[in-house]
Amino acid sequence: QVQLVESGGGLVQAGGSLRLSCAASGRTHIRYAMGWFRQAPGKEREFVASITWSGGSTWYADSVKGRFTISRDNAKNTVYLQMNSLKPEDTAVYYCGAGPGGLGRQGYDYWGQGTQVTVSS
Repeated sequence: QVQLVESGGGLVQAGGSLRLSCAASGRTHIRYAMGWFRQAPGKEREFVASITWSGGSTWYADSVKGRFTISRDNAKNTVYLQMNSLKPEDTAVYYCGAGPGGLGRQGYDYWGQGTQVTVSS
């Protein structure tokens, strides 16, 4: 089992920045890819970004490319999502996942409880 805990969400004005963190515990010796997804009210959970265990490869949704950066520190068992130039449409609950990886939810076996990000216009 892997336990994931997200933090760093909050309320920010449009154009501002936030940095989300996701701390992993449990079977952290397994080389999981990590991903960030988000879910806005009334919408499906959607892919935001993912990163391989080594950190050598990253993927981003078109809607966040150039604004968000995913990174990880395996020594701290933590993955980060730096979000810049935030827009009101970025408002959602952000979840991190761990698993084989990919762009779909099915690629992640473990999920955190989510952290709310609200961007005001």
